[in-house]
Amino acid sequence: MSILEKAAYLKGLADGLELDKNTKEGKLIAALIELVGEMAENIDEIEADIDELYEYAEELDEDLGDVEEVLLDEYDDDYDDEDECDGNCDCCDLDCELDDFDDDDEFFEITCPACGDVVNFDESIDTDNLRCPACGEKFSCVVDEDDLKAIDGEN
Repeated sequence: MSILEKAAYLKGLADGLELDKNTKEGKLIAALIELVGEMAENIDEIEADIDELYEYAEELDEDLGDVEEVLLDEYDDDYDDEDECDGNCDCCDLDCELDDFDDDDEFFEITCPACGDVVNFDESIDTDNLRCPACGEKFSCVVDEDDLKAIDGEN
């Protein structure tokens, strides 16, 4: 039984009781039944809107899946694992050439305390003002070759 049907049933029960709408109690019951009817109509409209929005969201999700599939297929076609990346291509987010790095440079890895992504940096970076490239969270760390740890995060 829908909410509109239940409200109509209550109205029918009240009509069947032949309440005197001139008494205080009769006026109260009539007003409550009218309120229940209006609320039931509003709830029914809201439920219909929710159903429509849910169907629309499902369609958007399917369309987005199709777009992702097309984009990922194009990405796979553009980048072949056998190609060597020089850092200046569309296949990655590197902004510099890999040849600029010396094998003698010391690099550090730390896990971002906010998002858990691994951040790589060299000794030239200020460890008191690191920013995670994934989430943008600022944090500091202590550089100890044996024990590298993030010490605090701040927005």
